[in-house]
Amino acid sequence: MKVAIVHDWLTTYTGAEKVVEQILKIYPQADLFTLVDFLKGDDRTFLKGIKITTSFIQKMPFSKKKYRNYLPLMPLAIEQFDLSEYDLVISSSHAVAKGVITGPDQIHISYIHTPIRYAWDLQHQYLKESRLNKGIKSYITRTILHYIRLWDFRTSAGVDIMLSNSNFIKKRIKKIYNREAITVYPPVDVSLFEYQDDKQDYYLTASRLVPYKKVDLIVEAFSKFPNKTLYVIGDGPDMEKIKAIQSTNVRLLGYQSSENLKKFMQNAKAFIFAAEEDFGITPLEAQACGTPVIAYGKGGALETVKGDIHTEDELTGLFFYEQTVDSLIAAVEKFELIQNKILAINCRNHALKFSNERFCEEFSQLIEQSILDKSIKTDKKEKPTENKLELFI
Repeated sequence: MKVAIVHDWLTTYTGAEKVVEQILKIYPQADLFTLVDFLKGDDRTFLKGIKITTSFIQKMPFSKKKYRNYLPLMPLAIEQFDLSEYDLVISSSHAVAKGVITGPDQIHISYIHTPIRYAWDLQHQYLKESRLNKGIKSYITRTILHYIRLWDFRTSAGVDIMLSNSNFIKKRIKKIYNREAITVYPPVDVSLFEYQDDKQDYYLTASRLVPYKKVDLIVEAFSKFPNKTLYVIGDGPDMEKIKAIQSTNVRLLGYQSSENLKKFMQNAKAFIFAAEEDFGITPLEAQACGTPVIAYGKGGALETVKGDIHTEDELTGLFFYEQTVDSLIAAVEKFELIQNKILAINCRNHALKFSNERFCEEFSQLIEQSILDKSIKTDKKEKPTENKLELFI
């Protein structure tokens, strides 16, 4: 069986690329198609020299840094990939990858990280944060996003089976495409994060410093706790904004290596996570280290953290239910009171349920079942034709 894997773009090695990495372990002979490929150095290791086909956007001016600006061309670009010789097409999609063209005799399985956020329910937030909510540029952008939505919905019909990376995204898929999806949680390499139950007296948050991560909210909350230390790992456009509200008990560490990040995770008394994420791998990496998580109780965190909706002997963290300073403060204060009831070993055991091995096993079984179901359906369709031919003869 000839297999093609289609991915939106290869520019960083993050959660979506780690999914592709595991799919390539299942199908090492697959060919990979992507709009652009600008991965460098160690980030390319997982590709292991496989054949990669890029789109015409790869050669467009300034595409290395401004590839997102070619969003209006992405539907056209993804449709130009000729996949007619492949039996199985697997798309890894958070933008346009699921829109590849396949035929009736091919199986197209799409792993949906999320429907295009900035074109659907997060459009208004995206326009506001990008300062595109007024003027002629706003009108042009809104028009482009309108046509992206039409295309995105239409191409959902070309997918045989949709997989979601969380039940939260499963609901979005149902709402947007009116399709039922099967949840297969993405892989987390928990083996890289060693367990440690001896903790130090500080809190930790780590992420890219962009608006929706709400790191500024965390820093502002800890300014009300002068006797509690917060370490912030990460860099991004919100750095100056966060520096402006930083108090003396908050230490901005900027970018840190994976090894340093792991050490901070292992030693932290709790990891703070304030974003509404589709899934959220970082909280699971923290739990793999035996570190509890204080998370915003919406989105994927409800599935990756066992908070106060669970029994005490299951807890791996706590939730706060409003993205406000007061709500987070209340959660931290509650954590201080019950932290001894949240066992480090429970955090570790919970994280192990999201391993790479678990993902590969579930994903492989779904693919095999899909191929079997397709074969049975095809066989049933052919039999009546053969009977009619025999009667005619």
